[in-house]
Amino acid sequence: MESAAPDFRFPAALRLKRSDDFQRIYDNGRRSGDAHLLLFALPNPVGMTRAGFSVSRKHGGAVQRNRLKRLLREAFRLNRHLLPAGFDFVLIPRQREDFTLENFASSLRMLAGKLQRQFSGRERP
Repeated sequence: MESAAPDFRFPAALRLKRSDDFQRIYDNGRRSGDAHLLLFALPNPVGMTRAGFSVSRKHGGAVQRNRLKRLLREAFRLNRHLLPAGFDFVLIPRQREDFTLENFASSLRMLAGKLQRQFSGRERP
């Protein structure tokens, strides 16, 4: 019996877009960051891993901000099957110039695992 291949789609049901969803995560969730990414997380009742992206105007014009959002979405899409299930995440890039998909992907995996441990009580915030 073969194991099922990971699903790399990113359907609309997994996207956080409403400002009250973002505010709920900011107010009630926990955050962790590294040199490339700031990640907010909050367990959700739906059991799916969902994500929202926030790129401020400090990152430049619309072209630069949209490029960063594309990189963040792709990092989430490719690594969703490796992230803890049942969490809502908000991804915010740090102020840097050397953004790569690999940097975002590795930061996302590491920070999501750290936040999952915090929520499970095995690590103090």
